[in-house]
Amino acid sequence: MNTNKRNYGLYALALAIAFVGALVLGVPVEALVLLAIVAACPLMMFFMMRGMHGGQGKSNQHTDETDPLRKHDQ
Repeated sequence: MNTNKRNYGLYALALAIAFVGALVLGVPVEALVLLAIVAACPLMMFFMMRGMHGGQGKSNQHTDETDPLRKHDQ
């Protein structure tokens, strides 16, 4: 199963429902706007870093053959 493709439309729908629900409960619009601004940075970082896959199964370390600083005189 491919977990890289997510249905972001459902996330947007849930966010819209939460926004409308907060307005119905009497939360001021200014507080919701401030919350959206404060949450924007961590949410953007979360979604951008998900694309990096955490380096699973891959190594960025050089081996002795490819690292010019680790070659030995022969």
